[in-house]
Amino acid sequence: MATTRSALTDVDIHTLIKGSSVEERAMAAHKICRSIDRTELSDEDRKRAQDILRVMADDAAELVRRALAVTLRQSTIVPRDVANKLARDVESIALPMLNFSPAFSDEDLAEIVRLGGPVRQVAIAKRPQLSEEVTGAIIEHGVEKAVQTACANDNARFSERMLQRAIDRFETSETVLAAMAYRRTLPMAVSERLIDMVGDQVRDHLLNTHPLSPQVALEIAMGAKERATLDLVDQAGKAGDVKGFAGHLHERGRLNASLLLRALAHGHMAFFEHGVAVMAGVPHHRTWLMIHDAGPLGLRAIYDRAGLPGRLFAAFRAGVDTYHAMEFDGGPRDQERFQERMLQRFLTQPSTPVKDDVDYLLEKMDQIGAQSRPQSARQTA
Repeated sequence: MATTRSALTDVDIHTLIKGSSVEERAMAAHKICRSIDRTELSDEDRKRAQDILRVMADDAAELVRRALAVTLRQSTIVPRDVANKLARDVESIALPMLNFSPAFSDEDLAEIVRLGGPVRQVAIAKRPQLSEEVTGAIIEHGVEKAVQTACANDNARFSERMLQRAIDRFETSETVLAAMAYRRTLPMAVSERLIDMVGDQVRDHLLNTHPLSPQVALEIAMGAKERATLDLVDQAGKAGDVKGFAGHLHERGRLNASLLLRALAHGHMAFFEHGVAVMAGVPHHRTWLMIHDAGPLGLRAIYDRAGLPGRLFAAFRAGVDTYHAMEFDGGPRDQERFQERMLQRFLTQPSTPVKDDVDYLLEKMDQIGAQSRPQSARQTA
């Protein structure tokens, strides 16, 4: 194992302390920092290296302190006291540390957010990882730019309460609300609140990306909110909690054969399974077995127990059989081929679905056809 003494020459350390110019000392500081960061150190060597870093952090020359901050901004060797000292330094030194350094505790970062001013708040908001404690401090004390930056950081964790607080503070800020809407995941209550506050483009993204409660989805789908429409079937495919989504629809009397048939036609097998399970009052794992792995009579038995109409059984049977028969090659058209095959099977069954369902299925086939046509064909159509 290398030691600090072998990694850092006496000349380097002497130059750091006694160098004839600031530039010379800064170069020595950079070299020392690189050596410390790349060398495997014993516990004793690590303490000696950290003492050297403390000397650098106290150096009167800004260029020396900046060499330390920039070179070791992502290093685990920097002690916490040095990181906090550099965080209070001028911005060219503080920001590299605040952006990346793992030396800070969550308490340190939250305190800097409260007291450090806008520039430091934004730097912290950009960090590769942020805990709920730190994002909570940003939302309570941060300027608009800092809150926007944190919301746009998908590696930042937020409690639902803090996201609601951010909306309270910045309900008129398009940038904050849009950054929140474009997060990879959002609590359902936050998504629903944002829908009435954002512009059309951001609203469309919310509707197409984040799950909504059945009540809100139904209001939009039924035209209670004039600015947008939403297909419940598409929501079934996006729901993070499929079981909960099916349960809520069932409680409100909106889970029925037509919706299940449409979901199956669109390829949302998990929603179909959970929907049948809740309507039949049978646990999902048993329902799954009866649908997929119980022979030809299993589907019929669970179907009848769910109280679904006999006239539509052939269409459901065709959907499940098509699902089992499909082979996927991992290509870009897997989903299109799957949906198209299922829809074709539905429409060629002797026992045809009711008119509204047929219209829906035909509309979906038109959409699939339009999406799969080459661009040149669409332009000349």
